[in-house]
Amino acid sequence: MGSINNKKYLNMKIFIYILMAFAIVVVAYNLTILNFDTLLAGDSAVALIGILAAVCVIVLLGILLTSKAIERKAKL
Repeated sequence: MGSINNKKYLNMKIFIYILMAFAIVVVAYNLTILNFDTLLAGDSAVALIGILAAVCVIVLLGILLTSKAIERKAKL
């Protein structure tokens, strides 16, 4: 039973890291769209919202990883 839980935890951890990588790619892409002269107009506003959303995803996934690590250590 412990082996199954370890495998599940490892799969979840890999999936979270993949999602974080996608979020970093979204941030990088949206940075290329930003026009710093008119930051809150047109496509720049959409890119800015996309950057903020992706950063929120990264923070939330980091919190999830931390909480799962604490939960796993508390069970030992």
